[in-house]
Amino acid sequence: MSEIKNQFQFVICGTDTDIGKTLISSFFVRGLNSFYWKPIQSGIDSETDSQAVERFSKVKKTKIIKEAYIFREPVSPHWAAELDQKVINFQLLNLPTVDGALIIETAGGLMVPITRNFLQIDLIKKWDVPVILVCKSGLGTLNHTLLSIEALNKRKIKILGIVINGKKHLDNPKTLKEFSNLPIIAEFPYIQKIDSNNLDILWEELNIKNKLIALLNSNKNK
Repeated sequence: MSEIKNQFQFVICGTDTDIGKTLISSFFVRGLNSFYWKPIQSGIDSETDSQAVERFSKVKKTKIIKEAYIFREPVSPHWAAELDQKVINFQLLNLPTVDGALIIETAGGLMVPITRNFLQIDLIKKWDVPVILVCKSGLGTLNHTLLSIEALNKRKIKILGIVINGKKHLDNPKTLKEFSNLPIIAEFPYIQKIDSNNLDILWEELNIKNKLIALLNSNKNK
């Protein structure tokens, strides 16, 4: 476990909006007792995603790294910045240095523009950090997920694996694994009450720690 804490970091990306990236980020932050960073927050409702992760994971407040940008409107970062009359400085989007594991949550999907000439996937490529791709379990996920994987592969961005979020589907996990040749890290079920206790239960039931260690070792040998 110390190997993961000291060396492991990855980006949580989604195949669509409202796919559950913040919930899954909370899950990994809690399980790894990691740092969390959402560089760009577009839209402020009752709480930011950083506040939600802190609430769900119960990690120390010092492990929630401040956003580089918080924009008012829940729209693509490039437009949200324009609406707020702000210019995105990419130096503020460099990866933070932390002593421990780091979970980075993106704003929206892979092809969302950060500026008028720079996509989120370009930023992920610049970071050079492996991706965990979060997708929904039901209808539409095959197309969205395989297209996302193709985009990542085209840019030679390492994909650690897939997390499928939602009500269990009898075929989609098998089909995604067959076509992508990627591991399914977890089939994350619908849970009615999201809290740190239920996240702990799922972490153990889904055997996430051992899966991550195996994936780390596998990637080192490639």
